[in-house]
Amino acid sequence: MALACAWAIGLRGVDGEVVEIEADIGQGLPAVSLVGLPDAALAESRDRVRAAVVNSGETWPARRITLALSPATLPKQGSGYDVALACAVLAAARDVPVAALRGVVLIGELALDGRVRGVRGILPALLAARRLGVEQAVVPAAAAVEAGLVDGLEVLGAEHLSDVLAWLRGDRGRLLPVRSGPRLQAGGPREDLADVVGQLAARRAIEVAAAGGHHLLMVGPPGSGKTMLARRMTGLLPDLDVDSALQVAAVRSLAGALDPQEALPSTPPFVAPHHSVSSAALVGGGSGLARPGAVSLAHRGVLFLDEIYEFGPHVLEMLRTPLEDGEVRLARTDGVVRYPARFQLVMAANPCPCAPPKPTDCTCSSLAQRRYTQRLSGPMLDRVDLQVTLRPVEALSWDGASAVPLEEVPEDTASVRARVLAARAAARERWRDAGWRTNAEVPGPELRRRGRLPREAAEVLEHQLRSGAMTARGADRALRVAWTVADLRGAPGPELPDVVEAVGFKGFATDGAPATAGEEVA
Repeated sequence: MALACAWAIGLRGVDGEVVEIEADIGQGLPAVSLVGLPDAALAESRDRVRAAVVNSGETWPARRITLALSPATLPKQGSGYDVALACAVLAAARDVPVAALRGVVLIGELALDGRVRGVRGILPALLAARRLGVEQAVVPAAAAVEAGLVDGLEVLGAEHLSDVLAWLRGDRGRLLPVRSGPRLQAGGPREDLADVVGQLAARRAIEVAAAGGHHLLMVGPPGSGKTMLARRMTGLLPDLDVDSALQVAAVRSLAGALDPQEALPSTPPFVAPHHSVSSAALVGGGSGLARPGAVSLAHRGVLFLDEIYEFGPHVLEMLRTPLEDGEVRLARTDGVVRYPARFQLVMAANPCPCAPPKPTDCTCSSLAQRRYTQRLSGPMLDRVDLQVTLRPVEALSWDGASAVPLEEVPEDTASVRARVLAARAAARERWRDAGWRTNAEVPGPELRRRGRLPREAAEVLEHQLRSGAMTARGADRALRVAWTVADLRGAPGPELPDVVEAVGFKGFATDGAPATAGEEVA
């Protein structure tokens, strides 16, 4: 009996584990049996691998071959096991030294002529390999730049199966060493917040949302600047650090959206799906093991849902868990996968179906308006920290001359971003021991334990709770916003004006009566 093993990486979402590929060449008629829960693409590798081996000048054993992928209970997906399968068979036939395969993971798809093709998920696979203590990895040469983002293990690039086999036989110069180490790509020019005309309340809401990682809803007539404000949100956020950039790139790699020739992105992602998006495209899904959706592609960035009332109610309700947990767990018949989803949700909507430039010209009935806005449910709206109403734009600037008073000339992105970064630094220092980055991530009980509110400030929140105007979750979110407002002005903790502004952003006045969302209340 001839037996040999090779190793690859099996991915379950962004998590991975080492897959042992055992090849047994036994007695019987020539045949190839593949076991270990392979999907359709992997099951077809039997013919693909045989042709690649033969066209690389090697001899395929004319006997019964059994290939077992372990752990047997882990579903195996994709064509990335091809190189490992070929090497395991040739090692079992003693055409390749068995000892040369130890401690090496082999990743790549084989063409029929033996070329090694790239596959999705190279980056998360190598991150998993490093975490599991693997020392060497062979990847497609076309994915060398992506593979080089991972340090801590030796990565080699292969263009052809014959190069891999020659390397295993001792010709160490046949594979290309990959220069490893994460390299952050410099961020491009940022869209300027000064381009937005007027909308002081909305600009303030954007600043608070960026400083604390809060979710935001903007309601206003067409052309009032909702989309412009949302697109300038990422320009206010801090650049991604290496760990966050690797998380973002890993999700993009799984989705096939990572440019293999680019370095790590330093700018937070901005994802804006159309309102006709399906639930699987939004939160992730698909047959077999689920693929990442828009919420995961927006990890550590902004998910912008324009025309929020046009989205299907069922689709919007699926955002509840990601908003609370910062990750998506998707269960399918082949298993449960986990994807990161720590994003900021920014939503924009018209106030009614007819959406005239001036709200006073609305021709919609009260019933039509109610039906339109009820597509965003109460529980979903309760998870939104900031709500702001935009007014119609009534003046523009021409030939560089401002049409608004000098004291209302909007600040540019650089000025606002400086305050946002200072507020974020204060929050990160405050919650450093617990590992939270922003006020939005902190549980309500911890906020209340960390510092007591002044009595008059606490009474504002208690009144909202007693009157039924605000839920306990809403009160916690208002408290988080109050901490962010305090951070923006450099205070050690929230006081009465901060709490009043936070409650106003939830759409309530301090007497419990509804107020215009986002306007300051007294």
